[in-house]
Amino acid sequence: MKSDSSHSFDRALVSVPGGERVAQTPFGARIVIHATASETGGALGMWETFTPPGHGPAPHTHTRETEVFRVIRGTYRFTCGEDVFDASPGTVVVLPPFVQHAWVNIGNEPGQMFATVTPGGCEQLFLDIAASGATTPEEIAVIEARLGIINEATMALAARDH
Repeated sequence: MKSDSSHSFDRALVSVPGGERVAQTPFGARIVIHATASETGGALGMWETFTPPGHGPAPHTHTRETEVFRVIRGTYRFTCGEDVFDASPGTVVVLPPFVQHAWVNIGNEPGQMFATVTPGGCEQLFLDIAASGATTPEEIAVIEARLGIINEATMALAARDH
């Protein structure tokens, strides 16, 4: 994704507690957006995910960005390609583009992760879900496809429902 030429990133971007944008993930978890590609000239996107026990995204592949997660609370089980590993608080996980991955909160308490993507862009998924009220697999699949996210489970459900 290229820089948004209509917006230069030449001032500090500050996300103040209580003033953040709240959205939701495709699996319904609360997410707080701290920075978007449109605010950073395309450089990055940042958010925090608050994940109920037993929840996480379906396996998916990013075709544009690298994701970086830092576990704040809880324990998450990550799958990245053939690798499966657990990440406890303080762990940083860097996920490459073009490799299918997923994660799930395997603890008994709500989990929290801080995430950054570079270049920015896929954070728009969460804002678009909130703005559109998308809840069905086909509605979410349309948003994901526009952002270069391949989610085979969502796409299969959308195809089946047609």
